[in-house]
Amino acid sequence: MPDKNNMNLPLLPLRGLLVFPSMVLHLDVGRERSIQALERAMMEENLIFLVAQKESSMEEPSIDDLYQMGTIAHVKQMLKLPNGTFRVLVEGQDRAKINTVIHDDEMLIVDVEKLEDTHGEANEETALMRSLLAQFEEYIQISTKLTRETYDTVIDIEQPGRLADIITSHLSLKLKMKQELLETTDIKNRLQRLIHIISNEREVLTIEKKIGQRVKKSMEKTQKEYYLREQLRAIQKELGDKDGKTGDVASLKEKIQTSDMPERVQKVAYKELDRFEKIPQTSAESSVIRNYIEWLVTLPWTKETEDNLDIAHADSTLNEDHYGLDKVKERILEYLAVQHLTQSMKGPILCLVGPPGVGKTSLAKSIARAINRKFVRISLGGIRDEAEIRGHRRTYIGAMPGRIMQGMKKAETINPVFLLDEIDKMASDFRGDPSSAMLEVLDPEQNHTFSDHFIEETYDLSKVMFIATANNLQTIPRPLLDRMEVISLAGYTELEKQYIAKEHLLPKQIKENGLQKGQLQLREDALLKLIRQYTREAGVRGLERQIASICRKAAKIIISEERKKVIVTEKQLEELLGKPLFRYGMMEEEDQIGTATGLAYTAAGGDTLSIEVSIVPGKGKLTLTGKLGDVMQESAQAAFSYVRSRVDKFSIDPEFHQKNDIHIHVPEGATPKDGPSAGITIATAIVSALTNRAVRKEVGMTGEITLRGRVLPIGGLKEKSLSAHRAGITTIIMPKDNEKDLEDIPHSVREDLTFIPVQHLDTVLEHALLGE
Repeated sequence: MPDKNNMNLPLLPLRGLLVFPSMVLHLDVGRERSIQALERAMMEENLIFLVAQKESSMEEPSIDDLYQMGTIAHVKQMLKLPNGTFRVLVEGQDRAKINTVIHDDEMLIVDVEKLEDTHGEANEETALMRSLLAQFEEYIQISTKLTRETYDTVIDIEQPGRLADIITSHLSLKLKMKQELLETTDIKNRLQRLIHIISNEREVLTIEKKIGQRVKKSMEKTQKEYYLREQLRAIQKELGDKDGKTGDVASLKEKIQTSDMPERVQKVAYKELDRFEKIPQTSAESSVIRNYIEWLVTLPWTKETEDNLDIAHADSTLNEDHYGLDKVKERILEYLAVQHLTQSMKGPILCLVGPPGVGKTSLAKSIARAINRKFVRISLGGIRDEAEIRGHRRTYIGAMPGRIMQGMKKAETINPVFLLDEIDKMASDFRGDPSSAMLEVLDPEQNHTFSDHFIEETYDLSKVMFIATANNLQTIPRPLLDRMEVISLAGYTELEKQYIAKEHLLPKQIKENGLQKGQLQLREDALLKLIRQYTREAGVRGLERQIASICRKAAKIIISEERKKVIVTEKQLEELLGKPLFRYGMMEEEDQIGTATGLAYTAAGGDTLSIEVSIVPGKGKLTLTGKLGDVMQESAQAAFSYVRSRVDKFSIDPEFHQKNDIHIHVPEGATPKDGPSAGITIATAIVSALTNRAVRKEVGMTGEITLRGRVLPIGGLKEKSLSAHRAGITTIIMPKDNEKDLEDIPHSVREDLTFIPVQHLDTVLEHALLGE
């Protein structure tokens, strides 16, 4: 006789849900095997075994992918839907577990065994039922998903097992937890387990409710603020604000979010944006705040370019753009080498000092190109206001950041090559001293926290490579000069000028004046005459102007169809440019008495200086003319005193100073002259005039003199030597202490000159004066 508790039933796997006994539920069935199982159930006693899948995502589960306990259900209704799936109404009847699989082909048929609930003591079950109902009632009061009607449907259930199943079906529990309750056949354990679950769920719901209330209050506050802002915008719109600043605020907010500014600056920007939003647009402060925020978002805070640390590339780039200037190039290559090793070196602060036209500014551009950095230039010439460097405070109308911050904005990176042009030409007045403000910019220990009055937030300048240019070191304040590494650029030699003209200036001017490469040819002799007789300078700026003039005249000749090609020779140079502007060689044409040639160093480079002394009958008056500065006047006094102390040595009348007036004159009286290097020249001219001995015309001299006749060192020997070479001088008398500077003089110049180092004036006179 067959066992009533064992049945062979088709199996329907459920995804993500579970059916309890006494539970009525609609199911949508679409899988082929499931539909076959339903049809088999309808053909027999309308009974089917419902069991949950362990993984709901599995499309075709096997018997191992299903739980072993499920529910025998009665299929009450089956309806086919237009999309091909079936909607089924089922009612759970009994718990059951799978014994064996009978059939597993187009559907699963299993042998299941019904499971009966196990009852305990009646009074204990009654007490647990009451506790369960009380917990469920409290749960419904907190829950937003269940209503009081749900409680009313379960309060009259008398069977404890059925009560537990119906309540479980109403709870939002995880499938695994519901499966555990389904598998619990002991009524007492099921009730206790369910009471514990509802208690936990009630606590979770209480916490969720508190969180929800807090969120609601926060949302209400946000909605209130939004409403008030909309009212404010509407009021502003009525008052004439075109769009209530909505677009401006949104645009600025987006810029702040997408900018690379640090968190501390971002906080300031948001704070100012909040003020901007609240202030009427007609207010003067509104435009100030907007301008400030725009500056904060456009300044580079972290963006930087990657340095090209290839030394060979840098070397070739610098040589391509400039000829000579070996010291500067060597310094840049040293910087790149150290940067390659450390990857963290602070930007150097260089000061290129030299005459106009030697390529200081263009060299800075080449450095930027060589190391792949952005290039920024600001001119400091004539700046008198400290605010030009540090910026204006935002309390002033028309306030704006200083030149440094403006340059950084233009650079768009935090590590550009920053050129401070004409740093020696800054001035100061009642508005402040801009050179003092530059101290923080150029101090490697301070510039990582540079403070601009307008920006207010500290800015990091430590990665910037600052390059300053100057014509004259004497006008740069000492504290500022102390922060920079000075590199001197002397003037070019004739050979260097010839190379620069051929390789750089001539091709550039031919292109700029619209000529083709073969239409203009400048012969070597013409170029040399151009350098010697049409320019007299340390740099090549005047030379470039003269070449540009030749190119313009050549263009006119070609356009007039006089010639298709212009070849400029030495003779034709005068036809194009007129008579020579200078006489080549400034030295005297013959040996002169009372006239000595000195060598001077000016902001425009080296120069020769003719010093004349005249002795006339008088009462010992010493007259100095030629617009001499204090230092040169003192040098003249010292030279005169020395000659008086050595009258016996030079066979001069001991009372010459009482019987004669001495007049010392330096020609070109309109040009101011000063500096500590004319002492020996003045003394030589005085001795020459008193002894009637001529000074050698080919000798130039430089050096300061003491009252005892000692010759002191001077500066600018290289520049002075170049000027002497240009002037045709062949012998230079110089202080012995300056012998170390001879290495800086180009080899081509040293070959043409004879240098005589001296320590005393007696030696100077031996080489400078003719006769005994």
